[in-house]
Amino acid sequence: MPQDPTRPNVVVMHCHDLGRFLGCYGNQTVATPHLDALAADGVRFDRAFTTAPQCSPSRASLFTGRYPHVNGVLGLTHQDFAWDLHPAERHLGGLLRDQGYRSVLLGVQHESRARADEELAARLGFDHVDTTANRAEPVSLAAVDQLGQLVEGDRPFYLQVGFLEPHRMAGDRDEPGVMGFLGNHLEPDDSLGVAIPPYLLDTPSARTELAELQGAVRHMDAAAGRVLAELERLGASDNTIIVFTTDHGLALPRAKCSLYDPGLEVALIIRYPDGGWTGGQVHDALVSHVDLLPTLLAATGGAAGDNVHGRSFLPLLNGEEHPRRQEIFGEMTYHDYYDPRRCVRTERHKLIANFSSAPAFMDPSQGWMRRCRPKVQTEGLASYHPSLELYDLEADPAELTNLVDEPEQAGVVAELSAKLAEWMVQTKDPLVDGAVTSPLHTKTMNALLRA
Repeated sequence: MPQDPTRPNVVVMHCHDLGRFLGCYGNQTVATPHLDALAADGVRFDRAFTTAPQCSPSRASLFTGRYPHVNGVLGLTHQDFAWDLHPAERHLGGLLRDQGYRSVLLGVQHESRARADEELAARLGFDHVDTTANRAEPVSLAAVDQLGQLVEGDRPFYLQVGFLEPHRMAGDRDEPGVMGFLGNHLEPDDSLGVAIPPYLLDTPSARTELAELQGAVRHMDAAAGRVLAELERLGASDNTIIVFTTDHGLALPRAKCSLYDPGLEVALIIRYPDGGWTGGQVHDALVSHVDLLPTLLAATGGAAGDNVHGRSFLPLLNGEEHPRRQEIFGEMTYHDYYDPRRCVRTERHKLIANFSSAPAFMDPSQGWMRRCRPKVQTEGLASYHPSLELYDLEADPAELTNLVDEPEQAGVVAELSAKLAEWMVQTKDPLVDGAVTSPLHTKTMNALLRA
């Protein structure tokens, strides 16, 4: 029996640590022809943001539609970090399976502590899981193989494809103490030049770092292109909702693991020809990753539960009236260490609340020799978190000047403080009641008590 043409397939491709570092977002030195073409024929969101600037919490929000401090993933899920989704949390893969979709996960997943593929399938609700490979090329080849089977099936399908690149990875060419972007299978790419982000100092070592990053992104783009080409070859592109996004910002100082825009900003590109989501449309409305799950459920004939924090932007995709989001919220609690922060961002301003006196800029390459230096550290700013930070994103898009103590900003500080506090209380953020303990804390304390 052929698939029902009124029920679109869904393919979600995501990668690590990309931010919006694609040509279609105005980055002229990175070669991403396949994703640029997807944007040119689809819908690009210019102000999409994740809920968290690190791998597991961001993905847990993306695929549950709920904030990390609610779904249980306040830190990394692997090794002894050991955070995990609460047992009652539902994943997009399982929700679409409930709607009659065949649900398949390939490559990177970072939202569950479950590791064996069979355990992951049962926990998240997938029909099939294969995490044998995580690098972009083999994952894309596995996706090509799966698509051939899925298109021939009698059910619409949901295919979730996760690429490791451009995450940092150890390689034989790394200098001592450095973890770069190349591993042993990639080459740097400065064929279009190198552009240093405005929040970093322009140094030779930073240019080396950016060339490596560009090589990793180019490789990932080729893998995404392989999946897109196979959908086209199989004649399945028109009736498939294709989503491309990433978990959070670039793995550079003051980006990943920060609540500044370079840490929270994400690429979000969607195409669905049969639905009219084509033509290179560009939207500048604020969108949060928690909004994607309710949007996809609505587009496939389902509905998100009342406990989902996001709101569907399906009307926006359909060209209908859609009230603009007034703000998005971001958070970080644990990564390598405890560093609890929360933020609210409007179209004009951002307020960051810091709940510890940790170093001001967690470096995602800490523990390795850093080759990039944040520009702000040369300007005499405090090396530890202040209590509050306020930025005017129109006048200071790089978020270099904290305005929280400026008298003329008192009204903005009060308004955004109230919004942030209300959100934390309404969503039962555990920070409201004090410090959050980690799974390892609990494990260690139990071991001591047993002894």
